[in-house]
Amino acid sequence: MKQCYVLFLMLFLPLPIKAEAVEPLDLTFTWVGYSGLIIFALAYILVILEEKLGLRKSKPVLIAAGMIWILLGIVYRQHGQSQQIEVSIRHNFLEYTELFFFLLVAMTYINAMLERGVFAELRNWLINKGFSYRALFWVTGILSFCISPIADNLTTALIMCAVVMAVGEGHRQFIGIACINIVVAANAGGAFSPFGDITTLMVWQKGVIEFTGFFDLFIPSLVNYLVPALIMQFAIAKGCPMAVATQGTVLKYGGSVIVILFLVTILTAVSLHNYLNIPPVFGMMMGLGYLKIYGFYLNHKSNMWTQKMENPPGSEDDPYNFDVFDKIAQSEWDTLFFFYGIILAVGGLGLMGYLSLTSTYLYGELGATQANILIGVLSAIVDNIPVMFAVLTMEPDMPRLQWQLVTLTAGVGGSLLSIGSAAGVALMGQARGQYTFYSHLKWTPVIALGYGASIYVHFWLNG
Repeated sequence: MKQCYVLFLMLFLPLPIKAEAVEPLDLTFTWVGYSGLIIFALAYILVILEEKLGLRKSKPVLIAAGMIWILLGIVYRQHGQSQQIEVSIRHNFLEYTELFFFLLVAMTYINAMLERGVFAELRNWLINKGFSYRALFWVTGILSFCISPIADNLTTALIMCAVVMAVGEGHRQFIGIACINIVVAANAGGAFSPFGDITTLMVWQKGVIEFTGFFDLFIPSLVNYLVPALIMQFAIAKGCPMAVATQGTVLKYGGSVIVILFLVTILTAVSLHNYLNIPPVFGMMMGLGYLKIYGFYLNHKSNMWTQKMENPPGSEDDPYNFDVFDKIAQSEWDTLFFFYGIILAVGGLGLMGYLSLTSTYLYGELGATQANILIGVLSAIVDNIPVMFAVLTMEPDMPRLQWQLVTLTAGVGGSLLSIGSAAGVALMGQARGQYTFYSHLKWTPVIALGYGASIYVHFWLNG
């Protein structure tokens, strides 16, 4: 009977295809390679012009990724190596899948905390404290630095910007400088935590730096934030903003519990990875189960409240109404699809041979230190996600100190320009006309001082 069962499995289950080790084709100086570069460049120009055109950034990169792999498929088929394409594209897709589900869980928790009023409660608390302009500058900056390692730099920047705009209404100069301070602080805070930025998450999931290894970057990241903040504070006028009326508590039932569950989820992901070598995404998916179970409890209380109050299900007055799938649906899907396009497109260019060529020049001729500093500057122009993914795909032979350096520079380098990070781009939309590309550019030399100081401190402490 057992033999029949095994035979059944052999007949009906697909067998894994064992790929032979085949040397990738060098397409860097062929029409295929040039076409791939042009396609990627055109797609990224559309990404940069997203605000002007109103075209969401995921659309051009999704098409670019598809076109690049179609070109590769045609060439490899002509050379009788179609199997190599399947192996390569599955490898890139697996890397994206791990990132996708990790971010999906994190975004779901953030959306749940937003719906429960956790961040709105923090905003009201700050507004009611009656801080002066300079004190508010420091409080929002320090909170951005402290919250972004857990809640990610984009979410943190949006929350702190809402506070600044609420209390600084009518004070254009203060809002502009405070937003610059928030962007720098959020990016710096995200650089020393695997959860603080997409780039640090990719480095951690790749296994290049262990979880505790990111904490070596705490002091350099702090220096990166403090140096420009100490200089910018002198441009803030003295005085206090006018009192802003706020409503009472906006924290809904279960908000504090969801914060705790999120921290337990992070602890689960870290523990499983450190002690059992289970990829972090599996711990995060387990944490999604925590939220689902608690959502079931809230729905039970909601049903009891509905029957007691004789209100229709889903009433706005229901303090317990909570739908976890609604929070999943509210995730940043455009961002998630953007990551897919970037990872697959960069992976395709890597298979063409461009990443190997770039790695040979950067790490072979310039050296690891200069290359990693240059990558940080490049991330302010191009965006740190494709840059970091390219570095991870190159897999240059570097010591731990240099991997920490490139993690630091790719994380904080985006602060040099407002378009260099997701936090900066988001705040330009939120504080439109008050925080702009040019208002940020005026302070770029000061931010560059912090960038250089953080690199020096990194070598001084960790070298």
